[in-house]
Amino acid sequence: MYILFLLRFGAARRIQSWSHILRSIAVVYKGKLDNHRRIAVKRFNRKAWPDSRQFLEEAKAVGQLRNYRMANLLGCCYEGEERLLVAEFMPNETLAKHLFQWESQPMKWAMRLRVALHIAQALEYCTGKGRALYHDLNAYRVLFDDDSNPRLSCFGLMKNSRDGKSYSTNLAFTPPEYLRTGRVTPESVMYSYGTLLLDLLSGKHIPPSHALDLIRDRNIQMLIDSCLEGQFSSDDGTELIRLASRCLQYEPRERPNPKSLVTAMIPLQKDLETPSHQLMGIPSSASTTPLSRLGEACLRTDLTAIHEIIEKLGYKDDEGAATELSFQMWTNQMQDSLNFKKKGDVAFRHKDFANAAECYSQFIEGGTMVSPTVYARRSLCHLMNDMPQEALNDAVQSQVISTAWHIASYLQAVALSALGQENEGHAALKDGSMLESKRNAL
Repeated sequence: MYILFLLRFGAARRIQSWSHILRSIAVVYKGKLDNHRRIAVKRFNRKAWPDSRQFLEEAKAVGQLRNYRMANLLGCCYEGEERLLVAEFMPNETLAKHLFQWESQPMKWAMRLRVALHIAQALEYCTGKGRALYHDLNAYRVLFDDDSNPRLSCFGLMKNSRDGKSYSTNLAFTPPEYLRTGRVTPESVMYSYGTLLLDLLSGKHIPPSHALDLIRDRNIQMLIDSCLEGQFSSDDGTELIRLASRCLQYEPRERPNPKSLVTAMIPLQKDLETPSHQLMGIPSSASTTPLSRLGEACLRTDLTAIHEIIEKLGYKDDEGAATELSFQMWTNQMQDSLNFKKKGDVAFRHKDFANAAECYSQFIEGGTMVSPTVYARRSLCHLMNDMPQEALNDAVQSQVISTAWHIASYLQAVALSALGQENEGHAALKDGSMLESKRNAL
């Protein structure tokens, strides 16, 4: 099987298996890593991305983006003529499925507004990070995670491959300037966002020209999904139609930007306290996973309790560390590294966190042995010393080394909360709880 190159730190994991799940835009597979983490794998055909270096550089750029409104890129694979992108797996289908092919219930108005906001926030984040171009934004690019929260697929952020096109072959939904120039601009993305708003309003894939004719003729009822009757006020419906019309302006300069869309969408939100999975009528995968003692401590940001648990655990979760230790025991460099680690452990035990962090840094910089536990311990030291960004960096690195380790996710949750990123922290806490449950079930 292929080796997955994790884009943020260069570590590698093997793709254990994959199976086909989607052909709507390109060939996408459901995959599994050797640690049983589920992934989505996009496979290009043989003519795409002939230059492997260009492919890797583009993937690295997209891989630097991390946002809870996106299905983030985890890594890439290239071997011979194969080019694969690997992203977080979203288990609850696409917006197209829930809007156009629903089985049990149509999507509620409050959920449609939530989709519109989340995708606008994702586009605002990407624009702020210098990735304002998104290729072929449509209902298949919006995915739903374990909690049924909508996320924007990262695949559309990749610059188009040599043998493809930035937009689908249906010209009725293509930005007019793209038809003239063949180039995607930030304003083209706003046009596509407008078509997405039409999808949400109507529950159908209506050509923008037809929708604009209905709006000009004040035939609004023909545009609104009949399943939404009684779920929203006329003012809210009028505002969403107004926003869609602005996005679909023929002149690109007359369209809004993502930031103004987010500002306009926030006041429209309904049922804010209702979880997405309830609005969607889908069971939450996390709803039946109670928090452990460590999870509860992280939820409360009880650093003293977290320290007690990590200290008691020791190095039991350092896979392969003992073998490498015995093999390299005789080298002077290894002995020096071990001495720094031992001094760090003594300081950590006695809650001298500044000294412990310094000793662990000396051990890490020695480079003779990689230990997820040392990174986790230094992460907690940083938290104790009010250095949340450094703590987050170490917690992420700890999980890169040991991807299924729940403590790394828990520490990310605490650090993210300390940085004021509450939603991301909640997601990391959920990940930690799920990983811990899977571990205990083995």
